[in-house]
Amino acid sequence: MVEITCIVDAKARVAEGPVWDEQASVLWWTNIYGQTLNRYDPATGVNQAFDVGEPLGSFALRAAGGVLLACKSGFYTFDPTTGQKTLVVDPEPDRPNHRLNDGRCDRAGRFWCGSMPDPILDRPTGALHRLDPDGSTRPMVKGALISNGLAFSPDNRTLYFADSWTAVRTVWAFDFDLASGTLGTRRVFIDTRDLPGRPDGAAVDADGCYWMTCTGGGSLMRFTPDGRLDRTVPLPVKRPTMVAFGGKSLDTLYLTTLRSPDDHLPEAAQDGGLFRIDGLGVTGLVEPRFAG
Repeated sequence: MVEITCIVDAKARVAEGPVWDEQASVLWWTNIYGQTLNRYDPATGVNQAFDVGEPLGSFALRAAGGVLLACKSGFYTFDPTTGQKTLVVDPEPDRPNHRLNDGRCDRAGRFWCGSMPDPILDRPTGALHRLDPDGSTRPMVKGALISNGLAFSPDNRTLYFADSWTAVRTVWAFDFDLASGTLGTRRVFIDTRDLPGRPDGAAVDADGCYWMTCTGGGSLMRFTPDGRLDRTVPLPVKRPTMVAFGGKSLDTLYLTTLRSPDDHLPEAAQDGGLFRIDGLGVTGLVEPRFAG
């Protein structure tokens, strides 16, 4: 039986980017416009917020310790203990109206992250950037509007990438070479225009299935590696944003959500919170760390 529980009633405008720390057995997540990196300890139920001083779209844990931040003004290293935040690089210095959004590491320790205009425009000026451990960065995909849905297949041969913009609502699969960090053929993986909501953040399970949050659609959908929808999980919130597998056996799914101006309604009371989903009967994969 699937059980869904609100574990942090954050009421965040946009809670995002959950990452399970398998070494410390805690969950990290971001409150984008609250400008905080958060650390939730399931053992105590305590959520600790760290102010990062600007919108934080996503992040990754670092192999050397600390956190890599993808902020509005660029990539930074961050030490939660001291609060020290150090610029690595701004991948788009000529676009001050952009911010970094969804991101995660590949298994070679590179960080991939999409940018987007903020406030949102109707022009696809965003890009998917690759940040290497040496601090260099390059755009790998251009022409995105709301970069999202980033994930990697367990065999490291496929990179998934989505654009959440209403007129696009598509998840693509790219052939991926882990050794070189390059992308090959691009194909449509999921066309969500006939599905409820829009594609947002995602995670891939140990079987290679893609778990997609449907923001505005109030559901979580699992797609097999060939793009077939094989499972839908109804949610108690309308606007899920991203999921991450966690727990000792990586069989718990953590879910972030967002709030909108009409979320004063009783049925939206927990929107913007952090949720825990148990009983799905699937396991995830350890999240890679940034090697820089």
